[in-house]
Amino acid sequence: MPDFATTDLHLAIAHHLLIFALAAVLAFEIGVIRAGMTARDVTRVARVDLWYGILAGLIVAVGFARAIYAAKGWAYYSVNHFFWAKLGTFALVGLLSIVPTIAIIRWRRALARDPAQVPSESAIANVRRFLWAEAVLFALIPAFAAAMARGYGMPT
Repeated sequence: MPDFATTDLHLAIAHHLLIFALAAVLAFEIGVIRAGMTARDVTRVARVDLWYGILAGLIVAVGFARAIYAAKGWAYYSVNHFFWAKLGTFALVGLLSIVPTIAIIRWRRALARDPAQVPSESAIANVRRFLWAEAVLFALIPAFAAAMARGYGMPT
């Protein structure tokens, strides 16, 4: 059985790698969902979007395992304002991601019915607004995490 420090290290590594993977999926979607999308683009983004939800779920699971079982423990995180800001921001990013995911599912279904069907420019523009909003909020999460890790956000 690994010691406490090793467990803490493994959870931290897993958490960070999952977050980077989620950022990569978001960047991929921003890059692919653009004016002039092709049927191939819709198929590619539909496959990748599935990973967005899987990674988000894993991030939450590993993140809470870190908060409960790792170095600082739940007593530290549960009262830290930056921890809750980080979680709230992550939840908001997740809520914003619903619109692109639903659009991608619709695009994929339309494509299955008609192989020539591609998303309209207005639909693409709408989804891109949501993706960029996710990206902007996502960028706040490491700032909150850095502040939290250094003791900021603790009640006085």
